[in-house]
Amino acid sequence: MSRPPLSILDLSIVPVGSTSADALTATTRLAQRGDDLGFVRFWVAEHHNMSAVASTAPPVLIAHLAASTKRISVGSGGVMLPNHAPFVVAEQFALLEALHPGRIDLGIGRAPGTDRKTMMALRRNMNPIDVDEFPGHVLDVMGLLGDVRSEEGLHNEVDATPAATSRPTVALLGSSGYSAQLAGMLGLPFGFAHHFGMGGTSEAADIYRQHFSPSPVLSEPHLIVTAVAVAAETHDEADRLMASHRLFKAGLHTGRLFGFLPTEDALDHPNYAEAAAMGSNSIFGTPEEVAEGLDKLAIEMGAHELMITVPVADVDARIESLELTANAW
Repeated sequence: MSRPPLSILDLSIVPVGSTSADALTATTRLAQRGDDLGFVRFWVAEHHNMSAVASTAPPVLIAHLAASTKRISVGSGGVMLPNHAPFVVAEQFALLEALHPGRIDLGIGRAPGTDRKTMMALRRNMNPIDVDEFPGHVLDVMGLLGDVRSEEGLHNEVDATPAATSRPTVALLGSSGYSAQLAGMLGLPFGFAHHFGMGGTSEAADIYRQHFSPSPVLSEPHLIVTAVAVAAETHDEADRLMASHRLFKAGLHTGRLFGFLPTEDALDHPNYAEAAAMGSNSIFGTPEEVAEGLDKLAIEMGAHELMITVPVADVDARIESLELTANAW
């Protein structure tokens, strides 16, 4: 059985002591190397008001990355649809698709990607989107991009672009069964945030497959599973490189925001031993160990594609990790 293809998810990490410009330059280098190495996609996340994440506006970053690469599909992992008007999202991604035909992905998420104060600044109110409204907003975006599934909708009233010749790939993303079920019902690709480490991957995968209905864009399910995957020449070096991520994640879980520290600073932090003792589903080690771990994950979840994220402070180490993983895979 052949292994599924690999893709990349990046958050434009801003380690303590560096800048947003540094982080975005690193993301660009990562995308370019991923393009050279044959990775299928390069997705960027939407997060707001976070000191360690520079990826705040996926469409802007996608435009830059697509122009800086040659082959790889570039997209959002994802656009948090409740933060935006469906028409605006459709306009943005129709424009991106016109600029880079066949290379643009629109991954759609349902979470705010931020805290309540920032959510108010984004949406200008504190009213969360009703769960019943989300499917309709997804259908509006799809319809505006040319995938019309119902007679009613915004596509009857406005056009996202004057004369499209192609349309971006639309996928639903999630960390629970809700988006899995909706993706299945709509016959869309589904990406599960396994890298969150919250569990439920297998259950969501089953829900997606059980509810899948063939559609005009997809005849069979396409499950994308994301994972933290860090490779180095030795297991000990990969373990060391994981320090920044472990401490940052522990801080998020405990409400103590340490920032994304450089590797040595993370290892020396007084809370690192506690962070290292926390459970994790991250995959790290030698290239062979990482390939084995990814292989096991793909088989267990029935994944058709794996999307790896490399949360390492040093960009050269991140690029080397991608190189080692791609060669082992």
